[in-house]
Amino acid sequence: RLGSVVAYFTSAKFLLYLGHALSTWGDRMWHFAVSVFLVELYGNSLLLTAVYGLVVAGSVLLLGAIIGDWVDKNSRLKVAQTSLVVQNASVILCGIILMIVFLFKTQLLTLYHGWLLTMCYILVITIANIANLASTATAITIQRDWIVVVAGEDRSKLADMNATIRRIDQLTNILAPMAVGQIMTFGSPMIGCGFISGWNLMSMCVEYLLLWKVYQKTPTLALKSAKVEESELKQLNVKKESDMKPAEGVQLIVEKDVTGFEPQQEKAVSCAARIAEPFITFRDGWVAYYNQPVFLAGMGLAFLYMTVLGFDCITTGYAYTQGLSGSVLSLLMGASAVTGIMGTVAFTWLRRKCGLVRTGLISGVAQFACLVLCAISVFMPGSPLDLTVSPFADISARLFEGEPLPTITSPEDKPEMVFATGMPNLLNGSTTPANSDPEMSPEPVPLISVSLLFAGVIAARVGLWSFDLTVTQLLQENVVESERGIINGVQNSMNYLLDLLHFIMVILAPNPEAFGLLVLISVSFVAMGHIMYFRFAQKSLGKQLFVCCTPEPKAVSDSSPPGNTSTV
Repeated sequence: RLGSVVAYFTSAKFLLYLGHALSTWGDRMWHFAVSVFLVELYGNSLLLTAVYGLVVAGSVLLLGAIIGDWVDKNSRLKVAQTSLVVQNASVILCGIILMIVFLFKTQLLTLYHGWLLTMCYILVITIANIANLASTATAITIQRDWIVVVAGEDRSKLADMNATIRRIDQLTNILAPMAVGQIMTFGSPMIGCGFISGWNLMSMCVEYLLLWKVYQKTPTLALKSAKVEESELKQLNVKKESDMKPAEGVQLIVEKDVTGFEPQQEKAVSCAARIAEPFITFRDGWVAYYNQPVFLAGMGLAFLYMTVLGFDCITTGYAYTQGLSGSVLSLLMGASAVTGIMGTVAFTWLRRKCGLVRTGLISGVAQFACLVLCAISVFMPGSPLDLTVSPFADISARLFEGEPLPTITSPEDKPEMVFATGMPNLLNGSTTPANSDPEMSPEPVPLISVSLLFAGVIAARVGLWSFDLTVTQLLQENVVESERGIINGVQNSMNYLLDLLHFIMVILAPNPEAFGLLVLISVSFVAMGHIMYFRFAQKSLGKQLFVCCTPEPKAVSDSSPPGNTSTV
């Protein structure tokens, strides 16, 4: 028995979990702290935080396919180690620059009329964005590729590993910001910078060693073709190869006649090809994604990002206007983490009983049924829904009166936001609505509406995380090995695109009176996402779609090779 315990703790699977836990813990601490640092540096304004969020979202949206293509074209160990070192080194460098700025901010303000300090801000945002792109590459290679190879042909083992990875994510999402927040509260932002830099330095060394151990214990990780074979690319745009034919033709001419001007022509063509290569990769990645058999399932997952029904800065800000305290919200966030973990448990159980595709259907129905409570809450007593109020009335008044505008921000994994009207100032600890008079005792707002809203959001996490795991495994099983990187890179871009659209939606209707409308739009997008998945399931299962739940045959669920659409 002791031997089996030791064998588990030294297995490639456990070492992968440990490395992911360290990586995710550092990521969550950094994402939480960088927003606070930028606010602190810019005089309690949220401008830098908003710029940082926009740069991060835009970069992943534009470069997701290119990052995935780089993952595909290089060896697994090289990709994992390079992205790990770049990510952690960037965070360490950012921490050092922030510490210097915190120490010498007064002196930097006077140098070159403050331009040197502005350059420091630009440098911090740029390096932090590089760290996020490297983190994206790490997530693609470890969570979408290494985990599939370590699980081997055992689909049940793959499902269990995916669920465990999500549980680690859920726990670190709550615990890591709490830990770094305490350090910054009882210490100082500079101490927080030093702690995060030191943590990433230590974590980088340990993770590097763990990756090497996993690579040694799993010989199949070394079996990866350096180039994408044409026979495997059933979905890639065939035009990519034809674009390279002129260069090959020039090569032949140069070999036959070295006295002409062909070398200059070859040089010009190759230079143009290098410039055009990222754009061709971007195009081919999206075309390959569209032609995947699991395209509709991936789109269904992306549509779930177009929602305000989550524990992000938007919903938290709305909750403050409805009278919920910070302590109550922290308890609700803890409850959402518990239901999220329950969703990972439900996924593994449903998959064994009903098969992978039906698990997605059941999860989608469960999530949508819970979100119906959110739609009902819009029309219940206490709901501030009033479409006669202009979303920009408060902004216009402030502009004419010459008052400064509140700022909207969307820092990742940081439940703080200041709306244009009626939202609290969470930065200074105030929970008083912005338009309320502190000397007047406002009438208590009925909590029926907000209670139904959060009951629906928390309960829906079970179906949400089960559905997320379903689509993740469908992508792992049905995308050929040579395309895993680029397809998952495009999937990340789609997720960021819909997430960006939901923040734009809030900017267009920022007042609490319009939040009910945002809730209804969010429920509609979730419904459209699950309709897309239903269409995918209908194509995959055909007439067996509504057959009562039975386990998938072992030959199909555990033995079929990845890339075969019959496995679902």
